[in-house]
Amino acid sequence: MALDEFIENHPFNEIRIGDSASITRTLSRDDSALFAAVSGDVNPTHFGSLGPPTVHSMWGGMLASAVLGSKLPGPGTAYVAQSLRFGRSLGVGDSITIKVTVTEKRPSTGTVILECRGTDQNDVEIMAGTAEVLAPTEKFAGPRGELPEVRLRRHEKYDALIARCQSMAPAATAVAHPCDESSLTAVADAAAAAIIRPLLVGPAGRIHAVADKLAIDLSGWEIVDAPHSHAAAEKAVESVRLGKAELLMKGSLHTDELMSAVVRKETGLRTARRISHCFIMDVPTYPKPLIITDAAVNIYPTLEDKVDIVQNAVDLVLALGLAQPRVAILSAIETVSPKIQGTLDAAALCKMADRGQITGALIDGPLALDNAISKVAAKIKGIVSPVAGEADILVVPDLEAGNMLYKNLSFLAEADGAGIVLGARVPIILTSRADTVRTRMASCAVAALYAHAKRGALSLAAE
Repeated sequence: MALDEFIENHPFNEIRIGDSASITRTLSRDDSALFAAVSGDVNPTHFGSLGPPTVHSMWGGMLASAVLGSKLPGPGTAYVAQSLRFGRSLGVGDSITIKVTVTEKRPSTGTVILECRGTDQNDVEIMAGTAEVLAPTEKFAGPRGELPEVRLRRHEKYDALIARCQSMAPAATAVAHPCDESSLTAVADAAAAAIIRPLLVGPAGRIHAVADKLAIDLSGWEIVDAPHSHAAAEKAVESVRLGKAELLMKGSLHTDELMSAVVRKETGLRTARRISHCFIMDVPTYPKPLIITDAAVNIYPTLEDKVDIVQNAVDLVLALGLAQPRVAILSAIETVSPKIQGTLDAAALCKMADRGQITGALIDGPLALDNAISKVAAKIKGIVSPVAGEADILVVPDLEAGNMLYKNLSFLAEADGAGIVLGARVPIILTSRADTVRTRMASCAVAALYAHAKRGALSLAAE
């Protein structure tokens, strides 16, 4: 057995004054996040929200416990008391060496007093103090136990989208009725990241009251006063029509209130396209963003509706930088059956793509979900397709199926879903109070990237 797989303790009668042990660790980004998760300390500095991730030097206190429990005295040790002083915080890449030294033994209680000292890579003291432990009385020597595997939930897909916005000017965004903490915080976060430039539409007094409660500085943001949520929706849509904003964002009003103003024939934002919704999913077990459409707007879409639903999603993926997205038209089975309308629609959509009625993508269907996202499943069933196992877009047969798929991924696969409505004159950002900060930011980033691509296309057309 290798030495690093072996562990032994030092019972009370073996310990001598002056005995010492130490460990050295280099702080990684994962360490910072795990420290926050284990301690419950949600200070944003641990996650890099206010610069590079850092941890307080009390992280050294945890490492001191590791030395005491695994080296000196080792297995069987019980903490009695500690007194530690902490210095500066540690950043990713900093090293810390924790050394414990026996300074006193107390035979009457079986306790041992140890000096604890932590220094960084420059030998600067960042932690010092003492620990009192109850030393083991019996010898132990044996194999070192394996640490449990811990997986950190990452958001690389969303982070990449947000990072792409840093090279763009913030998108002017009309926010309808941002009158609660959740919606105004989402606006402030996206504005702080320079993704959007907010135009707040709603009761000015209520907006200021929420901002004061959250210590959000509204200076530099335009506020359009509107007495209630219906009026806020109408005025926000009007701001877009007047060219004051290139994005529309839902605040603390019902989605149907906002969408009623959007689809109004004379004063809304409708185009020749059918309006549809896309969830841009960050699924931990899938290697790229996965779009589900439509799970929020069209209840029982017709074949004609699905043409626009597919084209809206394809245009979105193209705007996000993918050259030729792979579109899977989902059904319960992967063969065409007259008994299942979804399979007939899938076959028709594929032929329409062949004839240029849908452009910019590789489209195949009907495909069952497993065949759409798993090459192994597709191979087992003998499906030869450029889409199977590599789908970027999942087109569901109806809203019920899409909603269940979205919630299945969210609650059973720990996926996040950024939401955006397409087919109107501008992208519409739909956020929920249940969304995480990262999801809200991603929704804004996706909309901003789409608007930026649309702006570029219009510039080229004008030339």
